[in-house]
Amino acid sequence: MPRPLRVAIVGAGPAGIYAADALLKSEAAAAPGVSIDIFERMPAPFGLIRYGVAPDHPRIKGIITALHQVLDKPQVRLFGNVDYPNDISLDELHAFYDAVIFSTGATADRALSIPGVELDGSYGAADFVSWYDGHPDVPRTWPLEAEKVAVLGVGNVALDVARILAKTADELLPTEIPANVHDGLKANKAVEVHVFGRRGPAQAKFSPMELRELDHSPNIEVIVNPEDIDYDEGSITTRRSNKQADMVAKTLENWAIRDIGDRPHKLFLHFFESPSEILGEDGKVVGLRTERTELDGTGNVKGTGQFTT
Repeated sequence: MPRPLRVAIVGAGPAGIYAADALLKSEAAAAPGVSIDIFERMPAPFGLIRYGVAPDHPRIKGIITALHQVLDKPQVRLFGNVDYPNDISLDELHAFYDAVIFSTGATADRALSIPGVELDGSYGAADFVSWYDGHPDVPRTWPLEAEKVAVLGVGNVALDVARILAKTADELLPTEIPANVHDGLKANKAVEVHVFGRRGPAQAKFSPMELRELDHSPNIEVIVNPEDIDYDEGSITTRRSNKQADMVAKTLENWAIRDIGDRPHKLFLHFFESPSEILGEDGKVVGLRTERTELDGTGNVKGTGQFTT
């Protein structure tokens, strides 16, 4: 009797588990079937969903329920605390499996090539996200001593980082926030968080729902400069063809025209500001220099030569 197709998957995050699900539903699952072993470096599965999603996003973390259903299949086995290639080599995987799938994810930030990025007080988002999600590979404490913090980038990770910094620790108590993170955030001194985007509102990569959630906190005042609401022909085309981009732009427009309220923590969303240098003194971050940009007609931007510190 022919044996099942044997497949090894390295990485038990969403991609690895969805790959297993796809195999179970494919022609390979027909007789004699498929047998899948998933190897995970961490003691627990779910990767990005466990260690990359902010604790105050239970809706997204709910995806774990669907991932559990795949792992519960009798054709699937999970082996935790197995570090490739230290604990198991590619040659060994080839010896025992018909195919190997690597789904090890993005484990580090992409380097930002501007002067001063190496200064004390300049951090990659991946490290900070890992800290507030309780990743076992990172320290249990984080230096939250700055009263003003700059977040570079206008995607959902930037929103998560900015929101965690701007909320009070007690707002996160109903979530799965680790105890050490709650203690750390209680000592957080940040009262202003500034998010910087190189291009304009139509090019922001926020999800509409995540953007609107910023304004739900009673402690966060979201502020958008009316001068940053600008569109060219390329931007208008993007809004017409992309419903999400249009919803994001409308939300930002509404925030730009309203009066500034009295919530204690201010979260500024800056557009058309390209980070050019992180400023330091005695080896520590003391400021940020940005170059003002302008739209070029296509939705892209060019520098104006006007700098702000």
